[in-house]
Amino acid sequence: MAVIEYFYSAHSAFAYLGSRRLMAIAEAAGAEIIHKPNDLRLVLEAIGLANFAERSAAHKAYYFKREVDRWSEYRDAPVLGYRPTYHDNGIALSNGMLIAGLEQGLDVGELAHAMLEAHWRDDADLDARQPLADIARKIDVDPDPLLAAAMSDEIQALYRANTQEAIDRAVLGSPTYFVDGDMFYGQDHLEMVERALVKPFKGDWPI
Repeated sequence: MAVIEYFYSAHSAFAYLGSRRLMAIAEAAGAEIIHKPNDLRLVLEAIGLANFAERSAAHKAYYFKREVDRWSEYRDAPVLGYRPTYHDNGIALSNGMLIAGLEQGLDVGELAHAMLEAHWRDDADLDARQPLADIARKIDVDPDPLLAAAMSDEIQALYRANTQEAIDRAVLGSPTYFVDGDMFYGQDHLEMVERALVKPFKGDWPI
């Protein structure tokens, strides 16, 4: 079975915008999505990318407003129209909840999408247990065992391992996909992911 390795954070705008398309591509190709929730902030720090507050007004306006709005329309993925209120809150709990789901045998694709959608469409706080529980229940997932494990030493160790793997593999942001070791950064490369599942691109990565 073909595999798509999926590095993302549960609060990522562009992971949300590509989420449904990713799942559709995987289903059509009979591919498995390997979820790798990670600490995006540490990943960006590792590649020397300035934190959000330090970026220029033009950069923020283009990447986090114009690009989000256009891709929202193109992918039919509704967004708030502004940066979520709680976007700078902690991300360990939500990412940990997804990893706990993986460890407990849950197919977390729908839960991950529901978290991303709730954050970017409904302004949900992903660093609070009640909103996360509500998100899970809406898709008929029992949140209690996931939330109970999310911040445990075991799950947080896996979260750190995912983050270190992302850094070691030169992941540039969220989402980043790998097909047979070839890296595709950004949901705007999903059509290339789709092609790579059928016919790999020439050349090698890493260089």
